[in-house]
Amino acid sequence: MKKGFLVILFLALFGNTASVLAQIEPEDIAMATDQYQDSFYESLKQKGIENYDKAIVSLEKCIKLKPNDAVAYFELGKNYLALKQYRNAQDSFEKATQLDPKNKWFWLGIYDVSFETKNYPLAIETIQRIILFDEEYKDDLISLYMITNQYDKALVAINEMNDKFGKSSDREIYKNQILSQGKYQNAEIGNLISEIKKNPKEESNYVNLIFLYSKGEETDKALDVAKQLAKEIPTSEWAQVSLFKGYLDANQADKAIKAMNVILSSSKIDSKIKHRTLNEFLIYVNKNPQYAPDLEKAISYFDNDKEIDVAREIGKFYHSKNQFENAIKYYEKELKSNSDTDRETNLLLLEAYTQAKQFEPLTKRAMYMIEVYPSQPQFYYYAGLGNNQLKQFKNAKTVLEMGLDYVVDDIKLEANFNIQLGEAYNGLGDAKKKEEYFLKANEVLKKKK
Repeated sequence: MKKGFLVILFLALFGNTASVLAQIEPEDIAMATDQYQDSFYESLKQKGIENYDKAIVSLEKCIKLKPNDAVAYFELGKNYLALKQYRNAQDSFEKATQLDPKNKWFWLGIYDVSFETKNYPLAIETIQRIILFDEEYKDDLISLYMITNQYDKALVAINEMNDKFGKSSDREIYKNQILSQGKYQNAEIGNLISEIKKNPKEESNYVNLIFLYSKGEETDKALDVAKQLAKEIPTSEWAQVSLFKGYLDANQADKAIKAMNVILSSSKIDSKIKHRTLNEFLIYVNKNPQYAPDLEKAISYFDNDKEIDVAREIGKFYHSKNQFENAIKYYEKELKSNSDTDRETNLLLLEAYTQAKQFEPLTKRAMYMIEVYPSQPQFYYYAGLGNNQLKQFKNAKTVLEMGLDYVVDDIKLEANFNIQLGEAYNGLGDAKKKEEYFLKANEVLKKKK
C-alpha cells in the first residue's frame, strides 16, 4: 500500500498559511508568526525524536493561535497516529479535510488510520476521494477490494489500470487469484476478446484467453484463438498450435513435425494443448508409421510430466488397435523412465506379451512382480501361463498353486487359474488332475451365469 509520507522540507514562509499551493505536503509550509512558527518547529523536532506527547502540546499551542489552520491539525493527527490513539488521530485528520478538502495528504491521513484499524469500508471511501487527486492510488483500492473479497470490483479496476498504465506484477497476481474462481472467468473472457479487437498485435491477450479456454476444457475454442493468433502474429510460439493442425490436415508432415516440436518444447504453452498435439500426431503416425521416430522424439518432451504417463497412454492406444509389438515398446519405455514396479503398467505389459506370444519376457517379468507384490494373484497367473508355454510345467504348477490362494471374488481369474493348472498337469502327464482342474474351471464359470 502507498502511504502519505514524504521527505519533510523545512521552508520559512511568512504570511497567511492559506496562501500555500494546493498539493504541497503540509510539513513544507512556513509559519505566519514567530510564536506560531516556534511552536510548529518545536512539534516537528519533538516528533523527529519520537516525543509525540510533547509534539502534541506544541501543536495545540499552534491551534490556539490559528484555530482554522489545517496544517496543524494534520500534524496533530500524525502524532496521535504514532501513539496509536486512533480516535484522536482520525478526528484531527477529518478537521484538516474540513478546512482544506482539496489536499490529498489530509485524506491520506484518514486512510492511514482506517487501514491500521482495519476499518476497510472507511479506507475504501477515503481512497476513492484520493483517486480524484491521483489516479494511481487506484492500486490501493484494488488491494482493499481484494482484502474485502469484492472480486468483481477488483477485476474491473485491474482492467482499467492495466488499460491506462500497463500491467503490473501485483495486479497480475491479484487477477490470477480472482480467475482461479471459475465464476469470474466469463467476465475476463469477454474483456480479453474486447482487448484483442482493440489491439490485435498484443500476444499476451491471446495467450491469456487460450489459457482460460483450456482451463475450462474448451479446447476447440482455445485452438480457434490460436488460429487467430497465427494470422496476426505468425512468429508466436502459440501460433504453432494452429499451424500444426493445418499442416497435419494438409498432410505436410515435415512442417507439422517442426511446429509440434516448437509446441512441445515451449515453456509457455499449456500442458493440455501439448497432450492434445501429441495425441493428434499419434493418430497420424498410426496411419503413417514412417514417422514413428518423430513420435519417439516427441514423447521425450514428456519425461518429467507429472500429470500423465505419456508413454503408457501411447502403449494403451496401440494396445486398443491390437498392435501389441508397439504397445510393448511403449509400456517398456514407461517402466524404464518412471517406476519399474507400477502395477497397472506391468499388468498391461504382461497382457501385451501374452497376445504377442513373447513368453520368455512374460515369465521373467511376472516372476519379478511376484517378488514386488506377493499377494497379487494376476502376476502368479501370468507366471504360470508363461511357464506352461515354455514347457516348464513343474514351475507353472508351483506358481499357480501358490497364486490361487490369493484369488478372491474374481470368477474369470479363478477359472483361468484352473485352466492353466490343468495345462500344467497335462504337461506333467497327469491326465486325471488335468480333467479335475478343467472341470473346476467349468464349474467356476457356471457361477458367473
